[in-house]
Amino acid sequence: MDALVIRDLRKVYATGVEALKGIDLTVREGDFFALLGPNGAGKTTAIGIVTSLIRKSGGSVSVFGHDLERERDAAKACIGVVPQEINLNMFERNDHTLVNQAGYYGVPKPIAQQRAEKYLKALHLWDKRAGIARTLSGGMKRRLMIARALVHEPRLLILDEPTAGVDIEIRRSMWEFMREINAKGTTIILTTHYLEEAESLCRNVAIIDEGRIIENDAMANVIGKLQLEVFVLSLLEPVVVPPALNGYTVRLRNEREIEVEVAKGQGLNDVFAQLSAKGLHVSSMRTKTNRLEELFIRLVDKQERKSA
Repeated sequence: MDALVIRDLRKVYATGVEALKGIDLTVREGDFFALLGPNGAGKTTAIGIVTSLIRKSGGSVSVFGHDLERERDAAKACIGVVPQEINLNMFERNDHTLVNQAGYYGVPKPIAQQRAEKYLKALHLWDKRAGIARTLSGGMKRRLMIARALVHEPRLLILDEPTAGVDIEIRRSMWEFMREINAKGTTIILTTHYLEEAESLCRNVAIIDEGRIIENDAMANVIGKLQLEVFVLSLLEPVVVPPALNGYTVRLRNEREIEVEVAKGQGLNDVFAQLSAKGLHVSSMRTKTNRLEELFIRLVDKQERKSA
């Protein structure tokens, strides 16, 4: 079954800005799906429409078979959302935040209290249950928002930049929790600027730019389209401009590090030889691991060239 089906979705704001230009998107039940794009691409607008916070200008949205216009309540009941901005009641008890949220969806109070305990414990917030959100750290506020989104046990969880401003240790524990709930059947849509999150967590990905979907495929297939590898080379000699190498794109990271683009499967012997001929010697090297980020930049650049 499809968790989310978007057809020809459009949004034109009163200012004349065309934020969405007829996007089509299908997310299957049980998927862990990445929706990526630069700032202003249309991600937040699309999520706002799906969660009924923004009115669409055209097209259709259905959530687990419920049309968002004709069956709004049924569709919304299937969705839990963690917005990009922290929007907690800062003076409400943390466990009450979850119980009250569950009440909006008709969950009886005894069950809501059980679920509040369940999700506060799962997100390592149980010892903060009697406190208020105002006293929580930024990472704890993010986790409380995730618990709040899950307390009515939605079938689809939408995470809009859920780990923004969260340190790496907490981010990794949140990743593990997301994997666990996805493995138990919750469909997840993730938007993030930490692109290594998407590559690590998600099975399918859509990339949106200037209101259009420019890529939509399995993560493995999308990554497979990257025909270049990027190597980071540390130099013994400092440089102030990237050295010109025949047949390669070179970028300067700092005075002792350069990035070199090499065709997939091609060795680095020629690169080393050209550097040596310029009096430059490599002390160490590594592969730039964030392949999705490299691909994302290329796809957006390609789209911009098409539009030019």
